[in-house]
Amino acid sequence: MLRRLCLNQSLISKNDYARLFSAFALIATQNHTTQNGTRPIMPPLSWQAQLARAIRCPEALLRYVGLEAGALGYSQKALGAFPLRAPHAYADRMQKGDPEDPLLRQVFPFRAEEQDAPGFVADPLGEAGMRAVPGLLQKYQGRVLAITTGACAIHCRYCFRRHFPYQDAAMTRARLGQGLAAITADKSITEVILSGGDPLSLSDGRLLDFFDALAAIPHIRRIRFHTRLPIVLPARLSAGLAARLVAPGKTVIFVLHINHANEIDEAVIAAVALLRQAGILLFNQSVLLRGVNDSVARLIALSERLTEAGIAPYYLHLLDPVAGAAYYAVGPARATRLIKAMRAKVSGYLVPRLAKEESGTPGKTLLPG
Repeated sequence: MLRRLCLNQSLISKNDYARLFSAFALIATQNHTTQNGTRPIMPPLSWQAQLARAIRCPEALLRYVGLEAGALGYSQKALGAFPLRAPHAYADRMQKGDPEDPLLRQVFPFRAEEQDAPGFVADPLGEAGMRAVPGLLQKYQGRVLAITTGACAIHCRYCFRRHFPYQDAAMTRARLGQGLAAITADKSITEVILSGGDPLSLSDGRLLDFFDALAAIPHIRRIRFHTRLPIVLPARLSAGLAARLVAPGKTVIFVLHINHANEIDEAVIAAVALLRQAGILLFNQSVLLRGVNDSVARLIALSERLTEAGIAPYYLHLLDPVAGAAYYAVGPARATRLIKAMRAKVSGYLVPRLAKEESGTPGKTLLPG
């Protein structure tokens, strides 16, 4: 099935996609004219339709960004373990004809994924031992993390949960009641983090049902979303959804995940503006990735672009040592030098905190910088 999909997608270039969509629009409207003889304009694709049409084949992605199908070698083994997924809205921001494009490098399944590296494991943060009840991870005091879904709009190759057993550990509909009961019973929990996968992969109905149930728990003071969807698929956010993510007496926070300034286009800025208008706090967490953002210039450009969009640079994480992602790693000594160089060039509010996560610690470990 994967091979057939690849063969079909690899034959379609970006221009071909545009022609196909134009043809479909013409067919759909040719028998539907208005009284003055004009044809209606087709509405843009819904976020669900865009997600369903995401690129899933390496050859198709290369052709879409103007590269020959064989321009970059890829790992079929890696694809089998962790499939490629990249929405066209994200691929449109890749630099055409550039095999070193920093957005392309985040999602392309390079052969280097097959290399074993000491210390790089399937569960780098030891989350298997943190499950309070199915669907909940108790990582830090006073906070609980809800694995709302295993679905994401994009598959980042460095994802620390790329091997996570979502089928056994995600908060399904059947487990929702048990998870909410556990949160309600533990009055030491003041903050709930909605994670995944990506919580915004859920439908508005499911997302708001969970949000409303959390907001009704008196001792919950903050509800935090960890999401990449507003970045890779800005159409996911609507004014209606943003307006509903408000609860009296609760602070709502979106922690976004953006690694490079080129990920922030006008559609992203408009999408996150909806959250700001609703009074939602916006922070960003990046991962320091070799070949993506491991230079002072790129880190400064990212922080400046974030600030212009109203998003606070929050954390710059060292790569979690997940199996298959070692080729992205940047060592702590070099990371510290990068942060110190940033601090010497820009205002302090533009410098994220350099951190790493370690299993069993009471919080993130901050590194000097």
